[in-house]
Amino acid sequence: MSKIERNIIILSEDESLVAVNKPAGILSIPDRFRPELLNLRGFLEKTRETIIPIHRLDKYTSGIILFAKTTAAHRSMSMQFQNRTIDKKYWAITQGIPSPTEGTIDRPIAADPSNAGKMKINRNGKVAISHYRLLETFQQIALVEIKIDTGRTHQIRVHLKSIGTPLLVDKDYAKKESWFLSSFKGKKFNAGKFEEEKPLLSRLSLHAKELTFKHPDNGEQITLEAELPKDLRATLRQLEKWNRNKN
Repeated sequence: MSKIERNIIILSEDESLVAVNKPAGILSIPDRFRPELLNLRGFLEKTRETIIPIHRLDKYTSGIILFAKTTAAHRSMSMQFQNRTIDKKYWAITQGIPSPTEGTIDRPIAADPSNAGKMKINRNGKVAISHYRLLETFQQIALVEIKIDTGRTHQIRVHLKSIGTPLLVDKDYAKKESWFLSSFKGKKFNAGKFEEEKPLLSRLSLHAKELTFKHPDNGEQITLEAELPKDLRATLRQLEKWNRNKN
C-alpha cells in the first residue's frame, strides 16, 4: 500500500454511505484518460461491492467526501445537493485578508475559453454562491472558512481570487505552486549552509472541513468533520508561531 493510500481515513460507514477524509494528491474518481491512476472510488471498490460518487473534490484538495453504497442512497443524496440543503464548509489559507471580513460572493462562473481546464467569473456563467468569514490572520495571510451553496468547478478558488485573496498555494489561480517558510520570514529565515529549503505546503491550501446532511435512510441530521492533514496543521503552526514572535 502506498503512503497516500495509508493516509486515506474512513470517517463513517454504514450500509448506505461511506465518508472519507481524502488526502491531497488522490483523485476522487478515475481519470477519463488514465483510469489506472490512484483514485478514491477505485480504492474503495477493492473491498466494497458498490461505490457510487455523490460529489467530488479537486485532486489537490483534502477533506471530507461522500460515496453512496446503494442507488437509493445516491438518489437521496444527489437530491440534497441539487436542492442545496447540504451544508459544505471549507477552510482555506489565503494570500491577503478579505475585506469585509465576512460576506457573500455571488458571482457566476464559466469555463475560461483561453485557458483550458480553468474557470473564470462570467456574467453568463452558472450561478455560484459562496459565503466566507475570517477565522484568523497572520500578517498578510488569513485562515478563512467558506460555506458554498453551489458546487461549481473551482468555485472557491475562483471566488477567493475575485475578491483579491486567492489561495496561498494555487498554481492555476495564484501562480504559486509551493509555500516556503522563508517567503514569510524573509531574511530572518536560515535553512542551514548546506540545506535546501523544503516547502511547508506544496498543494492547494484548501480543505473540505465539514459536511451536514440528512441521512438517506432515516432523515437524521448528520454532521461529519474531517481533521486538517499534517501539512496544513504544520503550516498553521508556523504561522501562529510567527504571529507570536511579531507580537
